[in-house]
Amino acid sequence: MEILNSLNEAQKQALLCTKGAVLVTAGAGSGKTKLLTHRIAYLIQHENVCEQNILAITFTNKAAKEMKERVSKLLGTPNRVWVSTFHSMCLKILRKHISKLGGYTSDFSIYSESDSEKTLKQVIKDLSLDMENYKHYAHVLSECQNQNIDIYSYAKNYLIEQEDLINVYETYQKTLEKNNALDFDNLLTKTYELFVTHKDVLQYYSNLFEYIFVDEFQDTNKIQYEIVKLLSKTHKNIFVVGDEDQCIYSWRGAQFKNIFDFKTDFAPVKMFKLEQNYRSTKNIVDKANKLIKNNEERYDKVLWTNNEDGKNVECNDYYDEQQEAESVATKIVKLIDIYGYKYSDMAILMRLNALSLPFEQKLLNYNIPYRIYGGFKFYERQEIKNLISYLRLFTNPNDDTALLRIINFPKRSIGDVAINKLREYSNSKNLSMLMGMVHLYNNSQDNNALYAKIKDFVSSYIKLKELYKNTKLNDFCEIVIEEFKIKNAYMEKSDENTDKLMNLDTFVNSVDQFVSNNDGATLNEFLESITLETDLDFMGTDDTVTISTIHSVKGLEFKVVFVVGLEEGLFPISRAFDSDKQIEEERRLMYVAMTRAQERLFLSYVNTRFLHGKRSFTTSSRFIEETGVNLPTKPKKYFESQYSYNNFGNNYKSSYDYNNIKQQTASTTTHNGYTMANNINKEDKPKKDTSVYKKGQMVNHPKFGKGTIIDIVDDGVCADIDFEKFGKKTLILEIAPLEIL
Repeated sequence: MEILNSLNEAQKQALLCTKGAVLVTAGAGSGKTKLLTHRIAYLIQHENVCEQNILAITFTNKAAKEMKERVSKLLGTPNRVWVSTFHSMCLKILRKHISKLGGYTSDFSIYSESDSEKTLKQVIKDLSLDMENYKHYAHVLSECQNQNIDIYSYAKNYLIEQEDLINVYETYQKTLEKNNALDFDNLLTKTYELFVTHKDVLQYYSNLFEYIFVDEFQDTNKIQYEIVKLLSKTHKNIFVVGDEDQCIYSWRGAQFKNIFDFKTDFAPVKMFKLEQNYRSTKNIVDKANKLIKNNEERYDKVLWTNNEDGKNVECNDYYDEQQEAESVATKIVKLIDIYGYKYSDMAILMRLNALSLPFEQKLLNYNIPYRIYGGFKFYERQEIKNLISYLRLFTNPNDDTALLRIINFPKRSIGDVAINKLREYSNSKNLSMLMGMVHLYNNSQDNNALYAKIKDFVSSYIKLKELYKNTKLNDFCEIVIEEFKIKNAYMEKSDENTDKLMNLDTFVNSVDQFVSNNDGATLNEFLESITLETDLDFMGTDDTVTISTIHSVKGLEFKVVFVVGLEEGLFPISRAFDSDKQIEEERRLMYVAMTRAQERLFLSYVNTRFLHGKRSFTTSSRFIEETGVNLPTKPKKYFESQYSYNNFGNNYKSSYDYNNIKQQTASTTTHNGYTMANNINKEDKPKKDTSVYKKGQMVNHPKFGKGTIIDIVDDGVCADIDFEKFGKKTLILEIAPLEIL
């Protein structure tokens, strides 16, 4: 049977168990996605299960897309299997049924984390509470929803000050309802509420999904677990795949004990283990096994592989973070130049995003392209959030949070006093702020002064609202930018504004791509797609080194991995020291980092680090010894002549000239999204000869395609290029990957 031919024995046994509850504990790199996709194809081809009666849930849009494509390839035709994330599945159900809950309509907005934060802070302000408690309130909100407990029970169980907390919780939820908006957690809780209070809806979906698959089961939280239990109650054919050794998200509600509870709640359960690793070399697998066996809360399994031994896992210690970053950068250059790796084959992984700066600086100095993940996301940039807020008002005119973001952007002389008056006016008419402004526009005599401030904005909104339904999505986006003069806010010449304008162009291009890939796509569908995207959905899309927190790369793999900052207090993080459970989670995080590597794995730590405003001596992480790697010999103390132990702290000497290594300071220039070092050391990386570029030349760019150089600017540093498909772009010649045609 063709579908079974490429599977190992353990995978075949799990696949052929087609009835009832099945739990597969799948080690890192053990082919769980292959098992999932082959089992789905098998059910369709050999068990005559209808495609739409299969639900497969995973944790990223990228994984869902890959899974659906692999099923289609196995079947030889596109399929109608429901493959999605939990949030996307719930969103799809709520778009159809949320009106049954009352207070919401199907065109509700989805609030990003920053929207939720802004809304919660406004609630705290309106209730005259201390803003210093914001983090506590935010934590409780998330905890209640992820763990599926009401605020009254939470307050009672934790014996905390109840009145303020309950006020904040209830007012926040009422504000979302008034705005016809849901935050990420609401997508789950409202779906659960819908199923519990409307048995007909639950029965429909429980009947529909004859087979349910859940990937990364160890990352499910309480509410997700409960939703799966409800959906599977009719047919009870549920197949979950997880690895308790890779549960690293307890801080956001994930409970790997769901794997253990599954055996009881879904009894009888058939259980299978996947222990053959297809990703990594024997040396990497061996070290990862030695590390994770120190955890007690896990099923007994040992990864093994038929892959080659590969290079030894290398561990290095350095004097400080600058020397560590310098060494990583030079290793990357060597791996590229001598061994033929690509930039996208490599990742620098760390416990905290705060450690990234030295690596950014050194990669810049060597002209090594990189992207940072686990930090600032494209759709969280201010100029992009502003544009998204404009667009949201056309799908949901009740969205006060979106309106407040852009009501005075670009500047319209609408300050806090005017906003408060508009809010009072709108409340008096029982309208959202935007609809209140429209009402005032039609009844100017109500407040002539306010009318004068808002008339141009409302006039533009009304005009575009008429165009909205009958205009192609990509064209409408450009009309919004033009009509509201959004680009005018960035016309003053500066590198920052140039970047912002390019980001707006990139956004418009993303709309174009979405429209071309989704015929008949609506604005709501586009906004959904970008709101639910994660860093993982963008990784691996270009040839750049990945700099990332470990949490952000789970599910990915790289040929070469550098795990840096391996010091006690950083990794494991100091707050875990008082809890065996938290240390075990830190160890699982280290295990995830190591098992991202396919061919080469480098571990490193430093002897001194500048952190929290001071320089301190450090000790190597316990995890290094637990892996069984050969610890490095201590370096010669050739630094003592340059660094005095008495000078640690603010007087720490910062020349960093490690045994005749030349200092390389990362003074940078940014143009159109490219960042370069101004003072690249020629001995390290020769500068590109930019004199070959001339006005009028035809060039090709791997991203923008063919174009013509229309001018050389900034004393020859940059060129204005008119690209056939993307229009005019200003690129830095020294680093832009241009080919002269």
